[in-house]
Amino acid sequence: MTDIAAPDTAPAGRIATLDLVRGVAVMGILAMNIVAFAMPEAAYVNPTAYGNEGPADLASWAFSFVFVDGKMRGLFSFLFGASILLVIQRAEASGRSPAGVHYSRMAVLLVLGMVHFYLIWWGDILTLYAPIGMLAFFFHRIRTSRLVVIALFLLLFQFLFFAMFAWQAQMMAAAAAAPGASREAVQGWVDMQHGFARYAPEELRALLDLYRGGYAGQVHVRTTEMLFNPLNGLWQFGGETLAYMLLGMAALKSGFLTGAWADRSYRRVLILGFGIGVPAYAALAWWIIRDDFSVQTLIAGWIAATVPLRPLMIGATAALVILLTRKDGRLTHRIAAAGRAAFTNYLGTSILMTALFYGFGLGLYGHLSRIELWIPVIAAWALMLLWSKPWLDRFRYGPFEWLWRSLSRRRLEPMRKEPESSPG
Repeated sequence: MTDIAAPDTAPAGRIATLDLVRGVAVMGILAMNIVAFAMPEAAYVNPTAYGNEGPADLASWAFSFVFVDGKMRGLFSFLFGASILLVIQRAEASGRSPAGVHYSRMAVLLVLGMVHFYLIWWGDILTLYAPIGMLAFFFHRIRTSRLVVIALFLLLFQFLFFAMFAWQAQMMAAAAAAPGASREAVQGWVDMQHGFARYAPEELRALLDLYRGGYAGQVHVRTTEMLFNPLNGLWQFGGETLAYMLLGMAALKSGFLTGAWADRSYRRVLILGFGIGVPAYAALAWWIIRDDFSVQTLIAGWIAATVPLRPLMIGATAALVILLTRKDGRLTHRIAAAGRAAFTNYLGTSILMTALFYGFGLGLYGHLSRIELWIPVIAAWALMLLWSKPWLDRFRYGPFEWLWRSLSRRRLEPMRKEPESSPG
């Protein structure tokens, strides 16, 4: 009995629904990443660490926690898995080596991700996607139901891993607070809180000075203190990321991501996902706020408890986008174009936002509150929607898509579209 469920031929042309969902995802990623661009790292998790100046900022954190954080990254991972499958299928259909095409793309992506991480911004995701994408290749022939089962197993493993981390945090906090606690116990708890807790004044000042300072100093930190950060991401989030990529493959094979399902089926996914996910995330937000963003609660509620909920929210978000964009219109065309140029929009956002916030640019780092960060987010969304479609009306690819494709194929790909000939 065969276990192959992929179609014999690859879909011809672009899949509009896939581009639309990808466009929403790349725009949504900025809504969470903006905090990491504009504020010290711990503020991404803990708004009381920096940038929380009132109820509006707290409401902004809660909204992002419930609807944005992790969902857009997960959705992007879904789409990355689907794209891997499409590339493999099209390579097979054209008689090229699927492995050769795929691993060439992933190798180039890894190099571009390292350039992005070390020379542009520390929050890069490409150095995670490339090696995990290399693993995903081995699953592309597995049928849809088994892909889902494997993904759920990986998510269970990720949940247990984070649950153990949360339990360890509880134990270390208790040991450090116990009467007569040893110096090692106290220091261990201090180290555990790094990246979650409020900053000591001198540590906060050092971070503000670093990112309000020159380019060379920031690169020095990324190539010394942060040198192995991309490797840390692999073992911390690799299982979850692979799970999402496999779910993306399954969603493509099943027709979910191509828009092939009936509207009532997408509505069921939407109602189930949001019906469970939104109240559960809201309860976690209430718990975290009530506990004044303690590190133990952040690790348990923000990191561990969200793992089983996130896939429900990701599926519901994708279903909502598909339903809302069923009809053609100017906005849907522009969102789809932003999705076609998602790689350029992702890297371009890093270039734009570091120039906006870091000291070698406008130096706004640490000067805007959390609610005020929606201003550059909305402006960047408008820019994505404004440039992507006119560019792709004239050119085959976005600039960084063209670079990735050319390097992967080891030749300069044609960039400009051929003018359409008028009927004779």
